[in-house]
Amino acid sequence: MQTLKPVIHHVLFWLKNPKSQADVDRLIAGLKTLEKIETIKKMHIGIPASTEKRDVVDNSYSVSELMFFDDLAGQKYYQDHPVHKEFINSCSHLWEKVVVYDMIDV
Repeated sequence: MQTLKPVIHHVLFWLKNPKSQADVDRLIAGLKTLEKIETIKKMHIGIPASTEKRDVVDNSYSVSELMFFDDLAGQKYYQDHPVHKEFINSCSHLWEKVVVYDMIDV
């Protein structure tokens, strides 16, 4: 029997107009709609922190979201959910690049 492991889904967004506060606000509002998806156990939305500049720190993104799921099935449910698809349809015109990091919690 396979043990269920929590899944962490981290997405970084680079906006086409990164200096546009209106676009940042639109993306954040769109991300907040995802909280309706019941398999998301916890969600954080943020912007780059003004931390010390170091070679290992990449703060070139505009907005980030971090989600926690109980397992891979919960993350898959989120990916296929109509609210997630609507978010992509209504907000994808705002970004030029998206990078996703998915991990299994150990």
